[in-house]
Amino acid sequence: MIEYPIVHLAEAGVSEVGVVVGYMGHLIQEHLGDGSRLGVRVRYFWQERRLGIAHAISLALPEIKGPFVVYLGDNILAGGIKRHVRAFLEGDFDVYILLARVPDPSRFGVAVLRDGRVVRLVEKPREPVSDLAVVGVYMFRDPEDVARAFSSLKPSWRGEYEVTDLIQWFIDRGRRVGFDFVDGWWKDVGTPEGLLEAVYLLLDHAEARVEGEVRGEVVGRVVVEKGAVVEGRVFGPAYVGPGAYVGRGAVVEHYVSLESGARLASGGASRSLLLNEAEVEVGGLRLVDSVLGRRSVVRSRRDLRGEARLIISDFSRVEL
Repeated sequence: MIEYPIVHLAEAGVSEVGVVVGYMGHLIQEHLGDGSRLGVRVRYFWQERRLGIAHAISLALPEIKGPFVVYLGDNILAGGIKRHVRAFLEGDFDVYILLARVPDPSRFGVAVLRDGRVVRLVEKPREPVSDLAVVGVYMFRDPEDVARAFSSLKPSWRGEYEVTDLIQWFIDRGRRVGFDFVDGWWKDVGTPEGLLEAVYLLLDHAEARVEGEVRGEVVGRVVVEKGAVVEGRVFGPAYVGPGAYVGRGAVVEHYVSLESGARLASGGASRSLLLNEAEVEVGGLRLVDSVLGRRSVVRSRRDLRGEARLIISDFSRVEL
C-alpha cells in the first residue's frame, strides 16, 4: 500500500520522503529501507501517540525547508499526483487540496465551497455539510506558516490534531487555498471493504504476465509472479504473488490477490485478498469478499460446501 504513494511522489519530482511511523512502524522501515529501490531518499519520524495527521506533519516540519506534499499512506489515486503538484507550484498557492464526491461524508474530512472558493473544512462531520471529501493529499508552500498554524491548534472532539483544522487556519486568514477534483478513482483504505475495493481497482489495471510455473489453467488477465506455482485454475483479473501456491483442487476466481507466499491448497476464492503467507485449505468451500491477514490459517475438518466471508487479522487461525 505505502509503495503507491511513494512512487507517485517520485513521479511528481519529490526526491526526499519523510515517513511518520508508530505502532509496528519497524515493519514499514524494514520494507522501505532507505527508499533507493523506489527512487527516493527516505527518513523516518516516530509518532509515539496517534494524535492526528496535523501532529504527524508537525514532527517532520523542523527538517522541511520549502514547499512539501503530504500523502497519506492508506490512499491510492489512479492517476498519481504529478499534475496536481505542478498546478500547486505554478499557481502560487499557500495550500492546495484535492476533493472527491463521496456517498458517506461522515467518514472523511469534507470541504464546503462557496463561489469557487474553499470556505470551510470539517473533519468527519456528525451532520452532513457537504459531500466533497478531502482526499488524503495536501500541499503546503511554507513550512514556517504550517508550524505557526499548528501551534494554534487544539485537539478536536476525537482527541486529535486535525489536518482540516490546520488548513482552516489558512482559510480564516485569507491565504490562497487552491483545490482540484481527482481524476478517475480514489480509494481511502480505512476499512476491509475499502481494501478490497482498492484490490479490484488495481487489478482492473493489471496486465497479464506469467513468470511462475503454471501446471493447471490460467484464463484472462492473470499475473503469476516468479516462484509461484499454479496447479489449479485461475481466472482473471487475478494476482498470484511470488512464492504463492494454488493447489490442484483450488479455484481462484475474479478479483483475487494472493500475496507473497500465500497458499490456496483447496477450495475457491472470489473478490478476496490473502496477505503474505496466509494458508487456506477448505475443501469445497468458497471464500467471497474475504480478507485474510498475514500468516493466518483457515482449514476445514469437514467437506463443507457453499460460501463463507472471513475478515481475520494477522496470525489468526480458523478451523471450520
